[in-house]
Amino acid sequence: MPSATTTDVLTGMYAAEAAYFAAGGPGRAPFATTLAPFFAEDVVLYQADGMPYGGIWRGHAGLERFFVAMAAVWESFEMVEQEFLAAGETAVVRNEVLARARATGRELRFPILQTLRIEDGRIAEVRPFYWDTKEIAAACTMAR
Repeated sequence: MPSATTTDVLTGMYAAEAAYFAAGGPGRAPFATTLAPFFAEDVVLYQADGMPYGGIWRGHAGLERFFVAMAAVWESFEMVEQEFLAAGETAVVRNEVLARARATGRELRFPILQTLRIEDGRIAEVRPFYWDTKEIAAACTMAR
């Protein structure tokens, strides 16, 4: 994929991510052939600590574990709007998400702004920024 533009890489990855989840996600869809080709071997994904799957996820194995953790939290997670704000070596993408929490059944619509660093035609780093991590975490947790 080294000759692909940043926009090609990102649109391909978002389409592959949607196909991956449509095929059943972790344990049902093949990460290695669906999503891995879009990510550098040493990719790093930084998730906000306030998220139910917060932390730093490294490499393809880390991304696979992240998708398992994410699928455990969300029954559905759809990018309903997407805007590419910058598409160079560092890309900025605004996503509007419609998601349903598995534990509570609560549906949320929220923005995520992502910065993604592209190296040699593959995503090397992802940093998502959420508008309200507290609201998202609360929607995913049963009241006590």
